[in-house]
Amino acid sequence: MKAFIFDLNGTMINDMPYHTKAWQSLLNNQLGGNFTWDEVKKQMYGKNPEVLVRMFGPDRFTLDEMNDLSYKKEERYQQEFLPQLALLPGLHEFLEAAYQQGIPMGIGSAAIPFNIDFVLDNLNIRHYFTAIVSADDVILSKPHPETFLKAAELLNTLPTDCIVFEDVPKGVEAAANAGMNAVVLTTTHEQDEFSQLPNVLHFSPDFNDAYFTGLLR
Repeated sequence: MKAFIFDLNGTMINDMPYHTKAWQSLLNNQLGGNFTWDEVKKQMYGKNPEVLVRMFGPDRFTLDEMNDLSYKKEERYQQEFLPQLALLPGLHEFLEAAYQQGIPMGIGSAAIPFNIDFVLDNLNIRHYFTAIVSADDVILSKPHPETFLKAAELLNTLPTDCIVFEDVPKGVEAAANAGMNAVVLTTTHEQDEFSQLPNVLHFSPDFNDAYFTGLLR
């Protein structure tokens, strides 16, 4: 039995510019940084405290301070993105068709539960997913495979039978490390940025591509 595992941000919803904007505001305006848009975008993977460590080093903040800053960043992101919150084109139809066919589906995201709940509950799509793995559920972030391996375990599916939907190279690398193939949504990165990754099945800007119908057969 095959299973589908979805990253969240940039894969199910096209929100990465809003995350970049929220991070850049926090890093520069509140924390005294001087980071360009591209510098921030390049570092936006893994858990939020890991982002802060990559930007400011390991000794600038305590873990409690980083968790507090993380929530402030996510509150800003949610406030600005909520009016635009929507699934990528074609995704709702794809989820419904997979659900009707009994294909197990899960979410494997580096987002905190606060952000996952924001998406699932506002869009009323929680019922499609029988496994949700967040940043709080793993020790090691992508590109380590823990997120996707845990999702496969919760879905009672072999890793090799899972297809991952991702939008960033580190996420596709995590899928490869888990022994999973991946479909890339090109909302955030260009195709050539994935050229070193051997597990990419397909590239698409959204879920309207006929390729997704083929995945349901």
